[in-house]
Amino acid sequence: MSQLDARGLPEGYPFNPEWEIAPRMYRDMVQRGESVVLIDVRTAQERATACIAGSVHLPLAEIESRAHELEAHGDALIVVTCHHGQRSLRAVAALRRAGLDNTRSLAGGIHLWSIDIDPAVPIY
Repeated sequence: MSQLDARGLPEGYPFNPEWEIAPRMYRDMVQRGESVVLIDVRTAQERATACIAGSVHLPLAEIESRAHELEAHGDALIVVTCHHGQRSLRAVAALRRAGLDNTRSLAGGIHLWSIDIDPAVPIY
């Protein structure tokens, strides 16, 4: 992977702050005790390989039918993660269509999390 910039993103990463949050930003929010929920849309097999502590499993295939379950989190920021960030962007779009506007994709997914935040999380 290329060098990371000051935000912890690969140089040249097309970061879209309307749709994404950098792993460092998410980590900092959690450390400050802000209201944030991490949803993992990967498969159960992927989660068995690597997982971010505290994440809630909600597979992408079920995101639309189970979006109502996230309403219980009120005004919390909902951050969605996957392996590299593509499925989580699709999940964010689905959640926004369901009326959950305070959602962002974890830029770079669990892969970037492993590289920049927690090397104890296996890269696969």
